Amino acid sequence: MLTAVRSILFYLGMGTLTPLFALPLLASRPLPFAVRESIARGWCLAVLAWLRFTCGLRHRVEGLENLPDHPAVILSKHQSAWETIAFRTLFPAHLSWVLKKDLFRIPFFGWSLLALEEIGIDRASGREALRQVEEKGTAHLRSGRWVVVFPEGTRVAVGETGKYAQGGARLAVAAGAPVVPVALNSGSFWGRESWRKRPGTITVRIGPAFDPEGYSAAGLNRAVRDWIEAQMPELEERPEPAREPVSPA
Repeated sequence: MLTAVRSILFYLGMGTLTPLFALPLLASRPLPFAVRESIARGWCLAVLAWLRFTCGLRHRVEGLENLPDHPAVILSKHQSAWETIAFRTLFPAHLSWVLKKDLFRIPFFGWSLLALEEIGIDRASGREALRQVEEKGTAHLRSGRWVVVFPEGTRVAVGETGKYAQGGARLAVAAGAPVVPVALNSGSFWGRESWRKRPGTITVRIGPAFDPEGYSAAGLNRAVRDWIEAQMPELEERPEPAREPVSPA
């Protein structure tokens, strides 16, 4: 019962914070990307702080030393909505995301994604979607942004592996950009289809970057998948135990 109450409080707070940050973000659309992203990062930090306060859900990051010093493609496991909030605060770089263009229709949140020039694709369009990822992703990498791709396409349940699409790997090979693999266990605390948030500490594990030189897109995609999936049994088997959340009262 307490978990349910805390989770409801979290959503109420997030719903309040979103328009408070979205409105200045939309107003800043004519300004440089760094200004718009700083507002978006502020929203992410505020939501994560509210998540810690209401639900006792924290995170830790392993492997920051593996990050290259120039723009890269991030290929990450995707288990919950948590990583879509947290990643902008974890990586010391400007980020762009490959996502479903349907998200752009969501009031305030989706409008903000448009203002951030995220790469919206229609997954049903097949080759056209791949072309857009490669074309727009290369432009973003050349402008100094890192590109985040969830190769499984959608959130997967704990213990499951989705099909790894090659779009992110194709982008890396075409742009000559390194690939940063990321494994995480967010689904153990924030379930794919659950609105309840379990207290504890999410672990984000960043692996050594893959140089795309000498790889085909299929080979690079397979190497990244193998690294990520090799980390998952350990991350999912022993999630860090919960700490007592601060009382919202």
